[in-house]
Amino acid sequence: MPNFPAPSGDFPVGTEALEWSARPAGAGPDAEPRTLVVQLWYPAGRSGPDARRARYLGRTEAEARTVSSALADYAGVPGFLLDSLPRAQSHAVPGAPVADGGGRFPVVVFSPGLGGVRTQNTAWAEELASHGYVVAAVDHPYDSAAVVLSDGRTLRTRVSATGDRAKDRAAAEGWTRTRAGDLRAVLSRLERLDRGEGEGPLAGRIDTGRVAAAGHSLGGAAALGAARQDRRFDAVVDLDGFPHGPVGDRFEQPVLALTQEIGPRTDPDYLPRLTRVLELSDTAGYRLTVPGAAHLTFTDAPLYLPPVPGVIGSPGRTEGPRITAGATRSFLDATLRGTAVDLPAALSAYGEVTVHRPEGAG
Repeated sequence: MPNFPAPSGDFPVGTEALEWSARPAGAGPDAEPRTLVVQLWYPAGRSGPDARRARYLGRTEAEARTVSSALADYAGVPGFLLDSLPRAQSHAVPGAPVADGGGRFPVVVFSPGLGGVRTQNTAWAEELASHGYVVAAVDHPYDSAAVVLSDGRTLRTRVSATGDRAKDRAAAEGWTRTRAGDLRAVLSRLERLDRGEGEGPLAGRIDTGRVAAAGHSLGGAAALGAARQDRRFDAVVDLDGFPHGPVGDRFEQPVLALTQEIGPRTDPDYLPRLTRVLELSDTAGYRLTVPGAAHLTFTDAPLYLPPVPGVIGSPGRTEGPRITAGATRSFLDATLRGTAVDLPAALSAYGEVTVHRPEGAG
């Protein structure tokens, strides 16, 4: 049973799951709309001690059980490894009133890993929300292990590897493009909330003039792709995501890339491609190598999976989520809030920092 670390910020955390029908950004008028389930974590006002806490994997126990079973099937692990997750609760209060004060909060739009689900980085999202950010995490239909819709339908994943390296790379590029379109479509819907259109506690309280695209694994590649295509995104956080697709075009946004330690088992193309992307930004980019990290260190997985270093890394149950959230917040404070901070020094508290300057810069 995962025990979520208490958020360290000044704000309690609220959460709300929304369901939007959205045509992919840049698609023609005949394109089929996609149904996106988006979960928001946000700075909230005080709730009573008996306030209901959000379930980890879904709005209801039935949804949580469906998602838990689908995740086990997708990962190819015995179901009993995840059978406690539907009973788990986080710290966020569903539908809590937004924090008092009338201010507007910067936004992080998040894409999970391949086959992952919107809640896979709940500890990270709650920590950011407690420090004054709104996090909007997306379930990608037919990619996430299972997306349960309010009308009772369940959309199962259609993504799978063939074992053919070239075919799988091409498929990953296609999935990345689709996800990048989803992130852009979600930002467009959030802009409507920013203008006060629609209902819910966050109407008029989201600052879509300060937005980061973020993601884990394939979601990190999607975040990079969305930022390349859309200048509405002001920064990118890539949590151990291989940059799929072309990497030849320059882009404006600063990037923070958190990576596991690069070793013999890591794709040999990963570091060269990531380095090339970071050098193509028109501003400084940062790669933070986290000692002892594995690919799942940057998710909630260390909170509940067996403590196998090759799977969840060696930092410990709560250290991985703490590092991921702390480094992300330092970067977002500097890039979205303009906080005066020595960013390389702040990031170095969590691992080895490499600063990538734009080509031609000193």
